Amino acid sequence: MLIAHDLGTTGDKASLHTDTGALVGAVTVTYPTRYAPGGVAEQDPAHWWRALADATRQLLARHDVDPAEVRGLAISGQMMGAVLLDAAYRPVRPSIIWADTRSGSQCAELVERIGAERAYRVLGHRLNPTYSLTKVMWVRDHEPEVFGRVRHVCLAKDYAVYRLTGRLATDPSDASSTNAYDQERGTWSDVLLGAAGLDPALLPEIVPATAVVGTVTSAAAEATGLRAGTPVLMGGGDGPLAAVGAGVVSPADGAYCYLGSSSWISLAAPRPLHDPAMRTMTFDHVVPGHYVPTATMQAGGASLEWIADLLEPAGDGDRFDRLVEAADTATAAGDGLYFLPHLLGERSPYWDPEAAGAFVGLRRHHDRAHLVRAVLEGVAFNLLTCVDAFREQGMPVDRVDAIGGGAASDAWLRILADVWGATVRRRSIVEEANSLGAAVTAAVGLGLVDDFGAARELSEVTAEFTPDPGRHADYRRRHAIFLDAYRRLAPWNATRGDKPAGAESGSGESAGGESGSGKSGSGESTGGGSA
Repeated sequence: MLIAHDLGTTGDKASLHTDTGALVGAVTVTYPTRYAPGGVAEQDPAHWWRALADATRQLLARHDVDPAEVRGLAISGQMMGAVLLDAAYRPVRPSIIWADTRSGSQCAELVERIGAERAYRVLGHRLNPTYSLTKVMWVRDHEPEVFGRVRHVCLAKDYAVYRLTGRLATDPSDASSTNAYDQERGTWSDVLLGAAGLDPALLPEIVPATAVVGTVTSAAAEATGLRAGTPVLMGGGDGPLAAVGAGVVSPADGAYCYLGSSSWISLAAPRPLHDPAMRTMTFDHVVPGHYVPTATMQAGGASLEWIADLLEPAGDGDRFDRLVEAADTATAAGDGLYFLPHLLGERSPYWDPEAAGAFVGLRRHHDRAHLVRAVLEGVAFNLLTCVDAFREQGMPVDRVDAIGGGAASDAWLRILADVWGATVRRRSIVEEANSLGAAVTAAVGLGLVDDFGAARELSEVTAEFTPDPGRHADYRRRHAIFLDAYRRLAPWNATRGDKPAGAESGSGESAGGESGSGKSGSGESTGGGSA
């Protein structure tokens, strides 16, 4: 048996798999996130470890698994954060997670020193406050006493692997999410770290995602219920591992969409995709020699979670189903109602930290169903802008496999198909796709399967939604109105007088450029995955 963990933003999902990666069962243990004005988003690494240990014990007990049967484990983790450790590998402060955008001025410094386009060519990513590098700079500049104790910086899954094995390392997929990684060379970037004024020694060694980093220590065994000596594989970032879980391990596998708290469109490629407008970014894949061009919006499923919290704050576990079912027969854009899903700024396609959420076109007759429908359409419209960015670069997006919690909704997948003009398919494993990718990585690393192609056989298509040509044509016209609403509000968002004290601007570039031009700053986010 294999165990995988998906260390996300809302909790840790532990899953049990056969030796070849097939899913047996899963357990989730949640933990809190602190969000505050000014772009603050933090978590306590101790909560990650407790959740991982508790979820592992529950998983073993629920499936009556002898720890000696577990042949290894690997972890998928939220990307782009900054875990700062002292000389004894203890956290010196809460982790600044991927959703945090406080480091706008530090990002502007890097843009000025290096240039946005040069950095993009090195990194495969825009310089942006959502990445790890400027978060570390922010701590140095604003918490010098804390930073004086920092000796190591890592990502979420790296910290979990350290707690399991006593060895600190990372993999190329997570390294590529830091804004400190030279994607062509496959090493930490002297250029970026030099411009940031940070010592490369702060960052961990980079090893393959399939590497056996170490084994479970006696202390970790006592905490988790695992057998001491169980192999631990490095694992990777949640975006590239979600691609594996969706069976997207080569260019021929097409595109997939992740509908978690953040949402993205992604595919596999043999080389980085450098968008002239810098709307998209490219992560290293966990599959050797491959990359994962991606366009990520900050608040996808998080927008639905937000409206559900407002409309049914004490609702039960079925509240999403009820709200979406009612919205399935409502109209929104067709009735002049639009939702801009930029609740916490935006990454793709605008990279605008000042972007804000808004209902536009509200009328007295609009009710709950209209609002929820507008949220579902707003996320679909924003992702269409991302889809268009890929299509304009010659990357076909005609068929998209959907994973993540939002993929369970027929209504939402129908909307996505009609808005994008693409066939959208649901796979049999949606919420466990990240941990499935981690399990396949463990199976490859342990030699239990030949290669990552095994992932294609571990889930199957269970539903298919084809676009209606008439509805797509209508949505395409209304997409232009959606984009115009963002353009018109962008200058107001950039200058509004109610910004929280301490809020900083994004990358040093102006917000509110042409749709899809990428001529702006950053974004924030809440909830589930990263990118």
